[in-house]
Amino acid sequence: MPSNPETVFTYGAPLLKFGAGSSNEIGFDLSNYGVHRALVVTDKGVAATGSPQRIADQMGAFGISAQVYDEVHVEPSDKSLSEAVEFARNSGPWDAIVAVGGGSSIDTAKAINLMITNPGELMDYINAPVGGGKAPTVALLPFIAVPTTTGTGSESTTVCVLDVLSLKVKTGISHARLRPIMAVVDPLLTISQPAGVTAATGMDILCHALESYTAKPYTSFEHKQANQRVPYCGANPVADMWSMKALELLSRSFRKAYRDGDDVDARLDMAMAATFAGMGFGNAGVHIPHANAYPIAGRVKDFHPEGYPSHEPMVPHGMSVSLTAPEAFRFTFSASPERHLHVAEMLAPAMERPDNPADTLPLALVQLMRDIHIPNGISGVGYDKDDIADLVEGTMKQQRLLATAPLPVTEGDIATIFERSLTLW
Repeated sequence: MPSNPETVFTYGAPLLKFGAGSSNEIGFDLSNYGVHRALVVTDKGVAATGSPQRIADQMGAFGISAQVYDEVHVEPSDKSLSEAVEFARNSGPWDAIVAVGGGSSIDTAKAINLMITNPGELMDYINAPVGGGKAPTVALLPFIAVPTTTGTGSESTTVCVLDVLSLKVKTGISHARLRPIMAVVDPLLTISQPAGVTAATGMDILCHALESYTAKPYTSFEHKQANQRVPYCGANPVADMWSMKALELLSRSFRKAYRDGDDVDARLDMAMAATFAGMGFGNAGVHIPHANAYPIAGRVKDFHPEGYPSHEPMVPHGMSVSLTAPEAFRFTFSASPERHLHVAEMLAPAMERPDNPADTLPLALVQLMRDIHIPNGISGVGYDKDDIADLVEGTMKQQRLLATAPLPVTEGDIATIFERSLTLW
C-alpha cells in the first residue's frame, strides 16, 4: 500500500441518447449549442450506407450547414489523422464535429477537434514516451459521436488511438477534453456490421469491461493533487457498476449477435454493452491486454481479417486486444481472485471448473473466442517466437496503461504472456 493512499476517484461521461432512431435528432441536439457549420467525419464503408449524409442533411432543418468527410482510415495512423486535420483546417471554420462510424471515425474526429482548436503538431499531444504528452490549452468544439459498430466505446472515452507509422507502434492521445459532449447510440446503425467485425469489436467490449474491473484499485495509488488527476484513476465503485452491466449484456447476446446480425435485440444489447463498458474503462482504465494489443496491431505483417477492407494488412484493435487476454488474466489472477472468478462465472456459468482456479477465466475466454472464430493466439495473425522481443518493446512503451495493471509488470512478465499466447488452444 502507498504511504499516502488515494481517497478520491473521478468519473466522467458524455450526455447519452440511446435507442432506435436516435440518430435522427442530431440537428436538434446541435442547435442547442448555437451551431451553424458542422463537419461530419466518417469512412468510405459507412458513407456507402447513406447514414452520414442522411444525418448531415437533417441538420438543415435547424439552420446547420453540414459537410461529410469520408476519408477516415480504418485503424487510423499519424499520417491519416494529419490528412484529416489538414482537410478540416482548409475547409473550415467549423462550429461542431460529428463522428458517424466505428472507433476509427470517432478517434479521427477527436484528433480533428483537438488540432483545429489547439496549437502545435499531432506528435506534441501523443502520450509520452512516444510523443510529447502535451495537454490541450484551448477549449474544443462541441462534438457528438454516433457509433455504427459495437465495440470501441470511443463515444464515451477521452482517448484517441492511432498508429505511429515510423515507429511501428500503436499509441494514443488522452485528455478529458477529447470526450464527446454527447454519445448518440442508434442500434439500427449496427445491423449491417459483418460477423467478423462483430467478433473483433465485441472482444474489445469484453476486454474493456474485464480490464477495468480487474484494474488496480484507485485506493492503491499515491494520493494526487487536483492538477495531477488523469482520466484513468483505477477500479472504483462507479466504473465497476458499468463494467458489470456490460458483462451481463455480453454474456446473453454476444454469441447471438455474431451468429445472426439481424437479431435486433442482440444488437441493442451489444450497443448498450459497448457504451457501458466505455463508461467503465474510460474512468478506471485498461491494462495488460490493451498494452499488448498496440504492438500486435502496429507491427502487423500480412494478416487480412474477415469482414474488414482487404486492401492492406491489419489486425483489428479488438482482435489484437483479445489475443493475449487469456494469459494476461492468468497472470493478474493473484491480485484479485474473487473478481476474476466472478466475471468467469458471468461469462461461462455452465463451464466445468478447472482444478486450478487461475485457469477459470482464461478457459472461459478461450471457449468464447473459439465460438466466434477469433484467431488462435498471436501466431494466428502471423507472429512467431522471433517477434516476441519486438512486441515486448512495443508493450513497454504503453506505460499509461501498464500503470493501471493490478500487479507490477516487467519485461519478463510480458514476454511470458506473449510466449504463452503464441497459441491458446
